[in-house]
Amino acid sequence: MDGYYAFMLVATAFVLMMTVPALALFYGGMSRSKSVLNMMMMSFVAAAIVGIIYVAIGWSMGFSGDGTFFANPFELFWLDGVETADYVFVMFQMTFAVITAALISGAVEGRMKFSAWVVFVPLWAVIVYFPMAHMVFSCTDDSLICGRIGAQDYAGGTAVHINAGIAALVLVLLLGKRLGFPKEKMRPHNLTLTMLGAGLLWMGWYGFNVGSIVFGGESEAADTAQFFSETGRTFANTTLATMAAILGWLVVERLLHKKATSLGAASGIVAGLVAITPAAGAVDIEGAVAIGLVAGAICAWAVGLKYKLGYDDSLDVVGVHLVGGIVGTVLIGVFSTADGAGGIDGLLYGGGVDSLVDQVLGVLVAIVYVGVLTTIIGLAIKYTMGLRISEDDEVEGIDLVAHGESAYDLHTSSFGGGAGKSGVLAAATKSTEGASA
Repeated sequence: MDGYYAFMLVATAFVLMMTVPALALFYGGMSRSKSVLNMMMMSFVAAAIVGIIYVAIGWSMGFSGDGTFFANPFELFWLDGVETADYVFVMFQMTFAVITAALISGAVEGRMKFSAWVVFVPLWAVIVYFPMAHMVFSCTDDSLICGRIGAQDYAGGTAVHINAGIAALVLVLLLGKRLGFPKEKMRPHNLTLTMLGAGLLWMGWYGFNVGSIVFGGESEAADTAQFFSETGRTFANTTLATMAAILGWLVVERLLHKKATSLGAASGIVAGLVAITPAAGAVDIEGAVAIGLVAGAICAWAVGLKYKLGYDDSLDVVGVHLVGGIVGTVLIGVFSTADGAGGIDGLLYGGGVDSLVDQVLGVLVAIVYVGVLTTIIGLAIKYTMGLRISEDDEVEGIDLVAHGESAYDLHTSSFGGGAGKSGVLAAATKSTEGASA
């Protein structure tokens, strides 16, 4: 189909942008100033590690074979036998793997060893994400509903967001709370970065959702007609759900805390994008708005659960991605329409409860699978190399301890080339003090 290859090149670049720099900026701004570089580094390093592993065995594990849960990692080892013309779709799926791993990092801000993260990421990708991608994205037949867990999931409500959210919850329970949480206020250090990151995430999400179209393959003419129809639907739904989620979040925030905040608007953007991800092709625009409003409102409430239940999800990965992913995936069973990508009417359109039950079961499969295996990986690392930095290092700041850097160099210690005004003043003061002596 003319133009599709170029379309997928752009979509793939957009999804990669969602991790670097969008997610890095979004999380970095929400972090404390002493851990912002580490937070951003976790995204960049996750991209590097997962990307290489995906090409080596991840594509094979996700898209070869006919097994329900697992595929042979060596059947298409290093893309052996894959046509170069298909590389763009391989890269597209690779970017999904990259951002799913990177999403987890927001929950462990400021206290997880960087070395432990470097070990966790490849293990988790191979043991958890690649099989989940196989279960959700790999087609069993010519049906437009790809997936082996029985639930509709257009672009990754289960494989990406519920997956990352459960993994994040497991890690925060294994790590424990940040020093001082919840008594000390641990506010975002730079909300400008966070809002910039949220805007870039919104932009990149068009690649994420709209690029996830799966063609029926009946004929080129039919595929072309589907392309124009379905991409229009997913583009509009992604936009409108996100707008609605911003409003839903801000209304609940205003009711609960008497303020409508910029962090709330940025978080509402992500909540809406997360929730519409599985439903983008299945619902009409009214359903998209409804899902966005519900997700924004529920996620705004859910981020406060960490204070009530006592788990320290630093940047609200659980409250936004897990909860938003569940909301969007389950509500497909309510709002899906027969003229959507799945061809199934939901409960609201007279389809009965079957679709809703399928969606709930899909969510439960994802939660159990990811929860059990992530726990095993986390415990193995915790009791070998250790997951958490020392208390002294946490107080000092992980940026300095792990990377030998600080995000904001506000002091100049010597006078010389490029020292600037502060260096000149320091030198002049020193000279004056010497003359006085």
